[in-house]
Amino acid sequence: MNIFSFSGKIKILHMTWIAFFISFVVWFNHAPLMLMIMTSMDLSESEVAILLLLNFALPIPARIIIGIVVDRFGAKISYSTLLALCSLPCFAFAAAETFQQLAWARFALGFVGAGFVIGIRMIGDWFPSRQVGIAEGLYGGWGNFGSAAATLVLPGLALYFGAEQGWRYAIAVTGVLSLAYAFIYYQNVEDTPPHVPYLKPKRSGAIEVTSIRDLFFYIATTVPLYAAMSLLTWKLSTPEADLLSGSWVVAINLLIWVLFFFHAHRIVDINADRLSGPIDSIHRYSFKQVSILSVAYLMTFGSKLAVVSMLPIFFFTTYRETQPISMIDAGLLSSSFIFMNLIARPAGGWLSDRIGRRFSLMIFMSGTAFGYFMMSFIASDWPIYLTVTVTIICSIFIQAAEGAVFAIAPLIKRSITGQIAGIIGAYGNAGAIVFLVLMSMATPSIFFIGLGVCSVAALILIYWLEEPKEFITEIMADGTLVKIELD
Repeated sequence: MNIFSFSGKIKILHMTWIAFFISFVVWFNHAPLMLMIMTSMDLSESEVAILLLLNFALPIPARIIIGIVVDRFGAKISYSTLLALCSLPCFAFAAAETFQQLAWARFALGFVGAGFVIGIRMIGDWFPSRQVGIAEGLYGGWGNFGSAAATLVLPGLALYFGAEQGWRYAIAVTGVLSLAYAFIYYQNVEDTPPHVPYLKPKRSGAIEVTSIRDLFFYIATTVPLYAAMSLLTWKLSTPEADLLSGSWVVAINLLIWVLFFFHAHRIVDINADRLSGPIDSIHRYSFKQVSILSVAYLMTFGSKLAVVSMLPIFFFTTYRETQPISMIDAGLLSSSFIFMNLIARPAGGWLSDRIGRRFSLMIFMSGTAFGYFMMSFIASDWPIYLTVTVTIICSIFIQAAEGAVFAIAPLIKRSITGQIAGIIGAYGNAGAIVFLVLMSMATPSIFFIGLGVCSVAALILIYWLEEPKEFITEIMADGTLVKIELD
């Protein structure tokens, strides 16, 4: 696997992680510019907090929707269309004149966060399982670095354009980049290797399951996603946010749960006929796998987003009286948590390929729990180097676990990989909302202990995870069997 090549599957890997990188730049382009935006638009702290929360709202349903779309139409057209369409709210955010305009544009921009799902399907179709862990890890790790790149580049770009309104031009540049790469991506990739069929589900709109038990498992797995959206709605109505009135909260919650019942009805409708008779063994898979991986990703990616958002302030408040530390210093120290993603996530996928996927994920989740428990003891009398060391170790395990999750996901059922990745990815965003809310209600020490306890719970669930089979068999439209080697 020569990552310095630019042909065949390696070309697809590079083209796709760059697409994911750009989507993350666009998704988090506001974060490093928030102080400039706050000053320019005369925003309050509560309004800033609302913008940050709105950034995580739409990706929950969007990742499920995009999972359906990519399984139906392929990654080539799905990623290109997503990047092109999401440039529009990016331009709208740059041109906004009121807080309401900023809020709606930021809400719509959350859709670009669903791009991750598309790449999982693309990489899973191009790489064999002996390499899918490292390939998905490189895709996720290097693509995720887009948020860090935005933090490093956009403030300087905004100052180059002008301190007062420069943030608008910097945001607009990311929109132009997204729009341009949409055309580049479409011209340079294909959905599958030559002579390999693109496997699609027979019906779109919900995942096809293979047992009555899995049908109820599937419906139950969607409940926390809608509950997270209700939690966000409540948070936006609290006195600190004060964005939604009581009537709006009732109306939005009613809409959320009507959508849930519609979704549940769709799940039952799509699976009713196929579950009325026996299902061939070659089609069978366990939905339990999807549920367990979803919880693992909620615990890793979801908690990571919450921790990244609080680390600068946590370091500053912990050390401002005992160490000569500024907010800039605290921000630089906390960046170590993000930068480890470049190495740790690919390493997690690589180790999964080498020593076993379930075993690797259990090791990484154990390390995550240990890391969070250690972070709960951080105090002002700790030397800064020790705090940073503990933070980096915790970050390595968290992001290695993310890589291990998506070393398994593409191997469960090839034809519905997009929808599987959509549910797992949506759980990551739901986790971010849940942990951000919990963070606002607890001290840092209690917050880290809570994350450690949740990690132990996820570890117990991973014990029941099954290793993927060595090959899968699919029946094509003409009735022929296609055997796909996984090792």
